[in-house]
Amino acid sequence: MRRRKRHTRALLPVLSAAALLLAAGCSSPPQGDSRAGVEQTRQSRADQAEPAGDSEPLAVAAAPADAPTATASPDAPGEQAEARKTDLTVDSYDSRTRRALISSPRKASSEPSPSPDPAVGDVIASAPAPGAPDGLLAKVTKVIGETDEGTEVQTEPATLNTLLGDDTARGSVPVDPAAFDIDKLLPDVDVSWSKAGDVHAGPEGATVPLGSLRLDVRAELPAVEGSPASAAASVSGHVQVAPQVDFRYGGQGTGATPASAYLGVSGDWTSGWALHGRAALSDTPLRIPFAKLHADPVLQVGPVPVVVNLDLTCYLQLSGDGRITVDVEQSLKGDFKAGGTFGLAQGWTPVSESEMTGTPVRTSLTTAGNVKATLGAEASIGLYGTVGVAADLAPYLRGEATATAGTPAVWSLYGGVDLTGTLRIQLSIFGTPVAQHSIPLGALHREWKLAGSDMA
Repeated sequence: MRRRKRHTRALLPVLSAAALLLAAGCSSPPQGDSRAGVEQTRQSRADQAEPAGDSEPLAVAAAPADAPTATASPDAPGEQAEARKTDLTVDSYDSRTRRALISSPRKASSEPSPSPDPAVGDVIASAPAPGAPDGLLAKVTKVIGETDEGTEVQTEPATLNTLLGDDTARGSVPVDPAAFDIDKLLPDVDVSWSKAGDVHAGPEGATVPLGSLRLDVRAELPAVEGSPASAAASVSGHVQVAPQVDFRYGGQGTGATPASAYLGVSGDWTSGWALHGRAALSDTPLRIPFAKLHADPVLQVGPVPVVVNLDLTCYLQLSGDGRITVDVEQSLKGDFKAGGTFGLAQGWTPVSESEMTGTPVRTSLTTAGNVKATLGAEASIGLYGTVGVAADLAPYLRGEATATAGTPAVWSLYGGVDLTGTLRIQLSIFGTPVAQHSIPLGALHREWKLAGSDMA
């Protein structure tokens, strides 16, 4: 691995726009936690991925719609070894054979100074292209030949450190809620979003802050047999998120390994849901996916287009004993951060933190029993088609009531957040050592009391 000469670069303004994700993890500190302690933990984790050295970090911004391809020639002398923007384009890619067809528009039109044809050893980074919907990060291992369309090459997977070398980079880019592909899995799902200069409104009366995406859902539930019509069961809710992608690269460390790296998602989260009636539930959770979302925001990291792959499946999940009749609502608000951070001393470690609070809007529990309703999301984030972090974020509402003959019912309503997931070995795409196994995020659990008969 070469050692690239450091250059001081002006920090470009961090722009906004790319695609959505509610991403991976989130946990809620119990009431009474020290805010100073939370901030101290956040800072210590952030320091693990802080760029090293005295060079000015590369800007991390939302890439333009026509993000240029970047190339580097690690074995070449001087500046040719460094990543640079080119007019080369990936016209097609076969993921099975790993063959790519690369052309230069300027060469085809006989304009002067076209970019050199790709050569063995060149590393290529491209935004999504035909055959490479998740973007392409590859090294040329063989030049197969020239065609009328361009140069056909054989490739193998490459890593980001071969492009970024000794440079450092850090930044957070807000994502564009309008850029998500959304697959509605239930008939009663509405989508709302707003961005600068454009608004898409879903359900009547929904107000969506700038840069946020909102999903509203409603589903009828099977009622307990023999229950009165007034106990017909239903669940409804909404999720509203304003996420941003966080990216850091800390330059070369020991040998070919980066000194540090970080990939994650953070942002604001708001949700609310309502549960009504007496549903035919059991202790085995009933999970109802209601929307799948996917986006491939492209970050411009200096000259390099870095493609982030975001996936989200939103779901409702319900469990209970089928005995309790409820009429409850809860709103939840806070922020979240989730991802993976790398340091030379500790390797890859997960990051998962959040500040969330819940508020009961309406509360009514009758008869004895228990019920739990979750409005959650399975999420993943990765680079160039390789998943790095997968998590299941599950904010929930839980109610329980007990009754004794001749005495008023004793009931309680709780809000909470669960988080499970893994940090996967594919984050070695940064050029870090390959982990021997996936790293669990850990089962994080926070719960707080919203209301109860002893609080009335």
